[in-house]
Amino acid sequence: MAGVSSCMKYSMFIFNFLFWVCGCIILGVSIWLRVSKSAQADFQIDSTLFSGIDLLIAVGAIIMVLGFLGCCGAMKESQCMLLLFFIGLLAILLLQIVAGILGAVYKSQIEQALDSTMKVNLDALKGSSQSDKDFQTAFHNFEIQYKCCGLENGKSDWGGNSIGCACDKADEATDVCKNNLYTKVLGLVFSMSLYCQIQRK
Repeated sequence: MAGVSSCMKYSMFIFNFLFWVCGCIILGVSIWLRVSKSAQADFQIDSTLFSGIDLLIAVGAIIMVLGFLGCCGAMKESQCMLLLFFIGLLAILLLQIVAGILGAVYKSQIEQALDSTMKVNLDALKGSSQSDKDFQTAFHNFEIQYKCCGLENGKSDWGGNSIGCACDKADEATDVCKNNLYTKVLGLVFSMSLYCQIQRK
């Protein structure tokens, strides 16, 4: 029994040490992104993303604290530290359950918001206003960068715009290009993030 207890103690220490290291990395990178102007410029981060970075700082701090409590609690066999560690894990589990329930309850609203955003994007690809043309140029640059075509249905997303899905000359003889058009559709989630990046520029 002593061997099993010792094995469990060191296994828990190693797991929580890795947990603590991950928390330190998340916290350190998040703080760096929050305070470094050069990093914000490199990653095109503006004030609209600060709330997300602040959330990462909080998550990193919580993971780091829980990892510390788990490590020290396991090595010192401290009931108080282990109790705090398991309370923290239980709280995270409960929050995940609540988030899952809210996601199920508001699923239709989330889908409606995504569909609405997708429609705005598709209209912008087919539009003729100056802002639409700016969006089309920026989006086509993303198509070249990620070697993809359109948001949902490929070339048809662009309507009659000839710019859509056109392959870069360097890609014309490769598998990603067929009849001088990219073949891979970008996809909903990825296209949303790219759309947000384009709108911030």
